[in-house]
Amino acid sequence: MSSSCSGGCRCSAPGAVVPAAPLSASGEASLRSTFRVGDMDCPAEEALVRMELDGLAHGLEFDLGARTVTVWHAVQADEVEARIARLGMGAERIASGPAAGAPAARTEDPVAERRALRWLLAINAAMFVIEGLAGWWAESSGLLADGLDMFADAAVYAVALYAVGRGSALQLKAARFAGVLQLLLGLGLFVQVADHVLYGSETLAGAMMGVSLLALVANVACMVLIAGHRNGGAHMKASYIFTANDALANLGVIIAGGLVAWLGTPWPDWLIGSIIGAMVLAGAWRILRLRH
Repeated sequence: MSSSCSGGCRCSAPGAVVPAAPLSASGEASLRSTFRVGDMDCPAEEALVRMELDGLAHGLEFDLGARTVTVWHAVQADEVEARIARLGMGAERIASGPAAGAPAARTEDPVAERRALRWLLAINAAMFVIEGLAGWWAESSGLLADGLDMFADAAVYAVALYAVGRGSALQLKAARFAGVLQLLLGLGLFVQVADHVLYGSETLAGAMMGVSLLALVANVACMVLIAGHRNGGAHMKASYIFTANDALANLGVIIAGGLVAWLGTPWPDWLIGSIIGAMVLAGAWRILRLRH
């Protein structure tokens, strides 16, 4: 998994309208401009654009499929274009003209976000314990790696709970802290996999597949819980990215368990442990890119 989403991913709802802080207390957006941002095709890049335009735009509308952002603004379009261009992701103005009304306001609901995050924290903490114990008993690098990933997510949600409703600056700090946790965890996973490769393991394939299937169900439940909030602050985007990575990791462990049973060797388990480590590091890099 690379550190970018090139390839036209659809991991954020096209056309989601997100209000931004106005430039000043007086006046309303009088202009509406649409820009094509060539490298913006996932939530990480969308969040960069959002934060770059914070305080300048009165409203934003993203379409990741078309890689465009529509901006409601009061300043000159050249200034908006320059702000986007300095991110280095491309900034081609497609259209600009008088605003035909402001975008519909999106009301933040910190109480609902906190409720969703508490459920996410509880689910991930429970699966960390289950996968950690099962991975130790089954001598599975994949399960242990996935369990540690769940632990990192639980920590992320705990930090995000503090950030909800406290402003974009604290949201960004929470996202950065989450990215650092992801980075440290990824490095730890490679140490753990190396230990199993050097000293061997007797992996139980059935336990790998059964527990990973349970973890997949848990992560799908988490994605459903957070889907309604992923267009919020940077910390909510971080949470969605982590959960999506987890679901992919669960599928990988299930497949690796089948290969262990079929081939009679633990190498597929060691391999999936390494792949999960790479995914964790890639996720960390994407979250850390949210600063500008």
